[in-house]
Amino acid sequence: MASLSSSTTTDNPILYCLYVTLGCAKNEVDTDRMRALLNEAGFGEAHDVDEADVVLINTCSFLASATSESIDATLDLADDVAQGVRRRPIVMCGCVPSRYGDQLAGQLPEVAAFVRADEEDGIVEVVRGVLDIEGQGSEALGNRVLRTVEGASAFVKISDGCDRYCAFCAIPYIRGRYHSRPAAEILDEVAELMRGGVREVVLIGQDTGIWGSDMGDGYSLAWLLRRVGEVVRPYNGWVRVLYLQPEGMTDDLIAAIRDTPEVLNYIDIPVQHCDEKILKSMNRSGSLEQLRAVFDKLRSEIPGMVLRTTGLVGFPGETDDQFDELLSFVTEQEFDYTSVFSYSQEDGTAAAKMANQVSEDVKLDRAQQLLDVAEEMGFAATAKHVGEEADVIIDGVEETDDGVELIGHTWFQAPDCDGAVHIAEGEASVGDVVRVKLVDSFCYELVGEIIGE
Repeated sequence: MASLSSSTTTDNPILYCLYVTLGCAKNEVDTDRMRALLNEAGFGEAHDVDEADVVLINTCSFLASATSESIDATLDLADDVAQGVRRRPIVMCGCVPSRYGDQLAGQLPEVAAFVRADEEDGIVEVVRGVLDIEGQGSEALGNRVLRTVEGASAFVKISDGCDRYCAFCAIPYIRGRYHSRPAAEILDEVAELMRGGVREVVLIGQDTGIWGSDMGDGYSLAWLLRRVGEVVRPYNGWVRVLYLQPEGMTDDLIAAIRDTPEVLNYIDIPVQHCDEKILKSMNRSGSLEQLRAVFDKLRSEIPGMVLRTTGLVGFPGETDDQFDELLSFVTEQEFDYTSVFSYSQEDGTAAAKMANQVSEDVKLDRAQQLLDVAEEMGFAATAKHVGEEADVIIDGVEETDDGVELIGHTWFQAPDCDGAVHIAEGEASVGDVVRVKLVDSFCYELVGEIIGE
């Protein structure tokens, strides 16, 4: 795949950056933009600490466990750096600096600089500063496309921040208030990605369903999906959208998904729970009846649609009966994919101050019960596709003991999220789209055989 940075990089860069990304796909996009900025400034990319002159770690702080993982990874990098023979400063970026700010400098002396998520466009100056080198100041970025994607699928952020303030979630305190990314920027980026060889764009954000609501009349996610569909159409590209809230599934959005051929009939709606009292305590809306109505309508309007959701167990005050209701709901709906999370008592959130916290043992037990049901439903949903023919985007080629194996994904598998299609025979390159017959399944994985040309 071609580099999509918008100006020429230095042919023989003298300083190299190592990029380490933790957390979600949104962080991957942010790292990619920083990489493109540094490429433009003449830096090269290292692939291990020994090659690097500076290390950038883009961190996650969604949960306490993610924060700990980010700090542990930073300290591990510091240990690796200490083994070297030359100075390699570490720059911590993203969510951990955004959440904890000035507290970090005294606690992590191993880190040379901290860069909040909303400061990452200044990464060139930061890196030059920690390396103590001079360079021309970065020109104004404007709306230029800056990506360096090397793969068949690319995540595209359409918004950032969140205004929901769910009681369990720290994202609004990390990423700030919700704001839609301008349509022209999104469409230009999608077009550039398609020209660079990408075959699928995945639209993401903290709250994708309300895109355009802060931009005036005429803008909505339905409108955007139709426009993105037009952009990818000449390339036979796919469009996938993640993180839709139940109340955001308007008639217009459902119609846009159904009637725009490039938009995949794959819908990700993280319900978290189905009990009305728990949802209200979470500062979320809805009820069991309302959620049933949403999914009934989706199945009626879009036959054959694939559904992904998320269940959160052990929220403060959750009773056995309320958990059983969630368990029954997931069983009843037969979701294709269900992510399971155990409630985490996050500092600064409303739920952290609630008195009726659920014990860790109970949370662990409930999470395992829900996961067992989710996997039973998910494995069965995957097996239903055996015997079908489908287009598969090749994501990678791996050497195995039995030879070369092609690994890809089809329309009902989100990249880096769901299962994959494994093809033992045939020739193809990353980015190719091949017609495959699905002949077997195991868990969320499928086995395919290439058919035709």
